[in-house]
Amino acid sequence: MDAKHYEMLIVGAGLSGLTAAAYLSRAGYSVLVLEKTSACGGLLNSFTRDGYVFDAGARSIENSGIIRPMLKDLGLELELELVNSPVSIGVESEVIDIESKESIDRYRQALETLYPDNVDDVRKIFRVIDKVYKKMHVIYGFENPVFKNFKQDRKYLFTELLPWLPSFLLAVSSMERMNEPVETYLRKLSTNQSLIDIVDQHFFKRTPTFFALGYFYVYLDYLYPKGGTGMLAEKLKQKILDNGGHIQLDTEVMAVRPAQKVVVDAKGQSYSYDKLLWCADLKSLYRNVDTAGLGSDVVGEIAAQSDKVFAGRGGDSVFSLFLGVNQPTKAFANIAKGHIFYTPSRQGLGETHLSELKLLLAKGKGASKKEIFDWVATYCALTTYEISIPSLRDATLSPEGKTGLVVSFLLEYDLVRLVSDAGWLDEFKLCVEDGMIDTLNRSLFPGLLYEPELRFSASPLSLERRFGSSEGGITGWTFELPSPAVNKLPKIPKSVTTPMPDVLQCGQWAYSPAGIPTAAILTGWYAADKITTDAAKAAQQRSKVKKQG
Repeated sequence: MDAKHYEMLIVGAGLSGLTAAAYLSRAGYSVLVLEKTSACGGLLNSFTRDGYVFDAGARSIENSGIIRPMLKDLGLELELELVNSPVSIGVESEVIDIESKESIDRYRQALETLYPDNVDDVRKIFRVIDKVYKKMHVIYGFENPVFKNFKQDRKYLFTELLPWLPSFLLAVSSMERMNEPVETYLRKLSTNQSLIDIVDQHFFKRTPTFFALGYFYVYLDYLYPKGGTGMLAEKLKQKILDNGGHIQLDTEVMAVRPAQKVVVDAKGQSYSYDKLLWCADLKSLYRNVDTAGLGSDVVGEIAAQSDKVFAGRGGDSVFSLFLGVNQPTKAFANIAKGHIFYTPSRQGLGETHLSELKLLLAKGKGASKKEIFDWVATYCALTTYEISIPSLRDATLSPEGKTGLVVSFLLEYDLVRLVSDAGWLDEFKLCVEDGMIDTLNRSLFPGLLYEPELRFSASPLSLERRFGSSEGGITGWTFELPSPAVNKLPKIPKSVTTPMPDVLQCGQWAYSPAGIPTAAILTGWYAADKITTDAAKAAQQRSKVKKQG
């Protein structure tokens, strides 16, 4: 087949790919987005089942000074209705609605009640949380200046941006100093492992302390699009099409040939490009790259980066249970808000998620069903759940008189892979589902989840298969290994570069720690900006040479 040519070829229609495509198509480039699945949005999408609308990826959207400015810059601020998405945090019978900074203090008081022998420790932890909160407000409470044309808006430059910049730099410095894993940091503040667990098991293993404790600010910054989180991707998709761009679904790229500036899909169709933006899993890029025709220095750089990428590992994954129950939404509204982080026991996970899990994994196929099912039962009783009730934020997302829920928790990819390889994944999934339902029926939602009319689940393997996300990682690279990606906020503009000529990278794999959709949107914007800026500089240089000639 003859190659189809586009100036900008984008692989992956997640938030980073859609953002880059929206800006590049607006700039007048011919743009084609190739997406391996049947829908746009990647890990930020929604779907409908039996009248219920569920969010398949992120349960809310962090504004972080990025979402609203980006929508305004693209002319989408009136196209997408966003509502505040308040969070509830609970342990056992203590459930606190986080609606203001003062609510965080009520959560502290709840922990003091739960751990009366460790009141001083709780207060130490929350003094640190307060300091991080103030720094987070500086970083994310200010509209990100990349979406402002401050070169033309001199008033904004001198009255807002320049006064903010010193505080921003100090806050970023604090962020970099608090880079040790939150588990080890909290051990400096308390010797009560249960208390430490209750705070840190909300987060991925070895999450940097600032990033973890900063979530107490982020909880107040969540937004929810009317219609579901996937509406953000839908509006970006429509903007691309309105700009004359093209999106091709169900198209998986199987070969990348940088020397020829060509990619080939699974059906053998070739696409040539001027610039390629890889907005998908980076392991798939380096697995499929063909270095023939490139110089030896470039081949060496690609090989070195490839080694780093394959030495990396996707971050923690999740198990998600989707439920439709014959209960009115009001029954749940009396308990908590529409986005909940809940821990059924003050005991905390302890070694359940560490040494006990490692022992099971070390046994491999020698681990019996009973051993694994017993571990699942304990895990379900002690871990922290993230629960989303879409119709508490948009009443139209569940059938009248009924309620849809998405119940999730972190679950080790390697355990699910072990079970799958042993041939009893479906039985394992049912065991996990039963454990989740039973635990929540006895705690947060007494009797509300029995006999749901709709019930199905997605495991870490589901995420890997559907989205091509290495090890089912939902936020890019794990914090347990050195990341092959840029991991300092001031260097995020450099995160989009690759050793391949005219190939850029975007998304959760390009920058760490990644957040959905904030890092995805920013890397997509930076990639588009680099292309347009480099093109403008090249045009100026050509004009200068022409004048001199």
